[in-house]
Amino acid sequence: MTQQPDDHGTTDEPVEQPDAEATPDASPEGEAPAAPADEGPSLEQQLAERTADLQRLQAEYVNYKRRVDRDRELMRVQGREDVLNALLTVLDDIGRAEEHGELTGGFKAVADALRSSTAKYGLEAFGAEGEPFDPALHEAVFHAGESADVETTSIAQVMRIGYRVGERILRPATVGVVDPASDASADTTESADSAEDAPN
Repeated sequence: MTQQPDDHGTTDEPVEQPDAEATPDASPEGEAPAAPADEGPSLEQQLAERTADLQRLQAEYVNYKRRVDRDRELMRVQGREDVLNALLTVLDDIGRAEEHGELTGGFKAVADALRSSTAKYGLEAFGAEGEPFDPALHEAVFHAGESADVETTSIAQVMRIGYRVGERILRPATVGVVDPASDASADTTESADSAEDAPN
């Protein structure tokens, strides 16, 4: 049944008020606002990470360049030594020809040029009679006994000279060695010398 308005144009029923609990935007009085969601690393953290990445890449590149330079130098040295090793037999032939007096004329000019060229690349000959014997440099193939003329084991004869480039030995010298005289041998030698010097 429809309510008739009174003289003032209103009905007897009260007007319904909106329910506060039904309002979605309403929040209990005094409740703190929700914390914002995690936004990830800060700008400073990202910058630090990128800087560390760049530093790591730079260190890797420096190490790589060092390895390349080292390998290139090793290849250069190895190539030079291979060429010099191939020329050692030629130098041996030149040395034998020189010992027999056959190194003359144009042959001598070529030999001198070859020796000069190999010396520019650091090739050095070693091994001579009278030098102290060094097992790191010399290969002894025979023993020539003892001698009072030496104070330490020395080279008595050179069969083939050795060659090196800097501290690297390309070929040891092949030699015969002589030892210093022992005390008994020295005494015998001195007695023999005294007997020879004594008047008859």
